[in-house]
Amino acid sequence: MSLFKKNPEKQTTACSCNASCSNDARVCACGHREESIHSIKVLGSGCPSCHALYENCQDAVKELGLSVDVEYITDIQIIMSYGVMSMPALVINDKVMSMGKVLKVPDLIVMLNK
Repeated sequence: MSLFKKNPEKQTTACSCNASCSNDARVCACGHREESIHSIKVLGSGCPSCHALYENCQDAVKELGLSVDVEYITDIQIIMSYGVMSMPALVINDKVMSMGKVLKVPDLIVMLNK
């Protein structure tokens, strides 16, 4: 009897084109791109820099054709729950991706395509 576990097999799910692709894949074998971004939040105090990041995020989402809403959160309790110390901050899928920077649309497009 081995003390080591075998590597678990990668689970597959059917994408909308009915092909099989791995859970962490963004493109299945047929080339169909699966949406993996389910939430985008801009955390800010309401300052011009925070508004600029929010607008840039909306532009990037629109340019990429993503079907996700960009939330703008100013509630300090929610902001503190993310451990953010400088604003504006960008949160994608509940993970803090940027703090204290106003990212430009091209930079956001690269970040959202990863």
